[in-house]
Amino acid sequence: MVEDLNEREKLILNKLSTEGLVTVTAMARELGFSEVTIRGDLKALEDRGWLNRKRGGAAPALHRDILERKQTRLEEKNTIARRAAELVCDGDVIMIEAGTTIALVAKYLQSKRDIHIVTNSSLVYSYARLNPMLQITMTGGEFRRATESLVGPIALDTISRLNVRLAFVGTDGFSLERGITTHLAEGAEIVKAMKAHAETTVLLADSGKFGKTGFISILPLAEMDMIITDSGLPDIALESLTIAGISVERV
Repeated sequence: MVEDLNEREKLILNKLSTEGLVTVTAMARELGFSEVTIRGDLKALEDRGWLNRKRGGAAPALHRDILERKQTRLEEKNTIARRAAELVCDGDVIMIEAGTTIALVAKYLQSKRDIHIVTNSSLVYSYARLNPMLQITMTGGEFRRATESLVGPIALDTISRLNVRLAFVGTDGFSLERGITTHLAEGAEIVKAMKAHAETTVLLADSGKFGKTGFISILPLAEMDMIITDSGLPDIALESLTIAGISVERV
């Protein structure tokens, strides 16, 4: 989790996200620390799944796009995920779609008991596996490195066989005119499938995504039972959504 990293480790990850590779010698020179210290940082980051060490340096364990997204709007994403986790009750079966905000929901389920998570996200798995109180079902399917997700017929077939109380889904952009949208058609099908097999579907999206439009339209906003976003959503946007009958919670 980014908030658990020290400043030096964050700088290393920033370098990885922009250049795709770091060397011990270059990072030691740039940050003003010994190579021994940098090697220790790389080992710590590898142990937490952020990178893979190579001879003389390291490469990211995650796709560059994911690495960048995980480090943006951190406070907002964690606030949204924390509120979403509060909706989960002991004994619930829930679905969590792929996305850097939604994945954090699993992180905030520590106090819950007997929760069963169904997900197509390897990021969700990385958080959930640390909590022995969570049961995890992975959908299977074709792995998409750019989104750390499992998609395709196998994933859709798994979802179609299951029924849950809550589904948490994400988006690349949302608006009244275009609904929730994405850049990936396969991801759109996953969202639709989860919506079809959940009693309640909750959209988690930071305010920066409001008004943005992805290539693929997924569902109208009215199809969402609730939207959780952050306090950065403008009052005028909240008003327009509320007038349209959309349930929105700013946190």
